[in-house]
Order: sequence, then C-alpha cells, then structure tokens
Amino acid sequence: MKKIFVNGTFDLLHPAHIKLLNYAKNLGDYLHIAIDTDERVKEKKGKSRPVFSQEERKFFLMNLKAVDSVSFFSTDHELEEEIKRFSPDIMVVGSDWKGKPVIGSQFAKELKFYDRIENYSTTSTLQRIIDWG
Repeated sequence: MKKIFVNGTFDLLHPAHIKLLNYAKNLGDYLHIAIDTDERVKEKKGKSRPVFSQEERKFFLMNLKAVDSVSFFSTDHELEEEIKRFSPDIMVVGSDWKGKPVIGSQFAKELKFYDRIENYSTTSTLQRIIDWG
C-alpha cells in the first residue's frame, strides 16, 4: 500500500484544496491529512481565524472521497513526529515550498510539489465575502 501525506490548515475549502487532495490521492492508496490546530491557526493567521474549528475541518475532510484519515498538530515538532510515525511513501506540498526546507520531508521516501493552477486562497475568499457586505 502506497501512503501519501499532506498537511495544511484547510480552513475554508475551495476548489484548489479539492484538486490538491485528488492529485495526492491519485499518487497512492492511502491519503493522510495533518491539519493545524485552532490555536496554531490563530497564531499564524490572526485571531479571526480559523473560520471552522479543527473538528469541523476534520469532518469536512473526512467526508471527501480522496481522504482516508486526518490528524491534528500544533507545533512544527508535532508535525515532524506525525510524518515520522506515518512514514509516507510520498509527501505532497505546494510548489511555493520549492527550494525551502520542508518540515519532516526527511521521513518521506519522496517529496512532490503541487503546482497551483488557479489563484484560490482562503484569505481572498474571505475578503470577497466581506466585500459583498
């Protein structure tokens, strides 16, 4: 069984998230997603985030056909330990990480970069909602 690992916030799901997860799942048999805890999201993105709690985000992800399991992490060390424990065949990260250190990549047999095709982001989606007023 080929194991695939992806991590991120996955706060407000948009088409780019779904495309990323489908891409990752197509690389193997079992897709595990590690998501940032609510506290970590607040720390990194501000006190108004996340929009959805970690349990709600987990629920959304677990109900996608591509996703087999979801876990939480609240520090870089916890993320690294999660990757080490899972021991993925392939770890998928966004192409914006090319040339940068990727936490836990040493525990994956292979690192693949996913190129963003469209300009989706949770922040821009939230701004559009605010602008609608």
